[in-house]
Amino acid sequence: MGRKKLIFLGALVAVLLAAAAFAEYLTPYDPYAQDLANALQPPCAAHPLGTDRYGRDMLSRVIMGGQTTIYSSLLLVVLITVAGSAVGIVCGYFGGKLDAVLMRISDVFLAFPGMVFAIAVASVMQGGVMNAVAALACISWPRYARIARSQVLTVKSMPYIHAARLSGSGTAKILCRHVAPNIAGPVIVTAVLDIGTMMMEIAGLSFLGLGAAPPTAEWGSMMSNGRSMLQTSPWVILAPGAAIFLTVMIFNLFGDTVRDALDPRQRKRRMEDGPVA
Repeated sequence: MGRKKLIFLGALVAVLLAAAAFAEYLTPYDPYAQDLANALQPPCAAHPLGTDRYGRDMLSRVIMGGQTTIYSSLLLVVLITVAGSAVGIVCGYFGGKLDAVLMRISDVFLAFPGMVFAIAVASVMQGGVMNAVAALACISWPRYARIARSQVLTVKSMPYIHAARLSGSGTAKILCRHVAPNIAGPVIVTAVLDIGTMMMEIAGLSFLGLGAAPPTAEWGSMMSNGRSMLQTSPWVILAPGAAIFLTVMIFNLFGDTVRDALDPRQRKRRMEDGPVA
């Protein structure tokens, strides 16, 4: 059952990634073409999700917005995973003053409320998708550094690490061939589970005007532009909102399944504990 669930959710994730990658070829209309004569049309056969205030097809903009939102989230997760893991590996393996300094720096970042700090950084950087990614990366890497460091502290005392040193392997070779692969499991699980969270945070910054700027199709920005029409033309905000909800749900379920697949002990422990009352 677990394997079938992993395959099913993996297929859904693959479909989302493919749809985002080939969004230009899937949109029935030009997502940026304005047609004021058809502004704010409700869902119909010609426009299944209706049109916005500029007459742009909402379905086309939702499809195109997936490219911006999904891939910017993946870029953010890759950045914080690589940067945070590199810091954690260096701190855990070498220790000493370098470890103390870098961990204190991570403590400083962890002490701030994450989203508030990201809003401040994005405001200074004057918005934009890449600036939003950079702002969130600044406050998200310490968790990966902590996870990687704790794993390295366990791994570096293992016999195969001592054997690698005795065989004459250099530090770089030991870190790349022995340490990094053996700490990858928890880091990968955390990264997969973070995709949905980062997607919502990027959409949140765009909703506040600190991410994608109009007319760029991005789900958070689209919700922000349509919030004043929630009562008169609800499809303008509900369409991108539903896209965020479904995409985040799929990535979170996929992350949970990957965690269970890589850590059967945690799955068994959850089954023994039973449902929470």
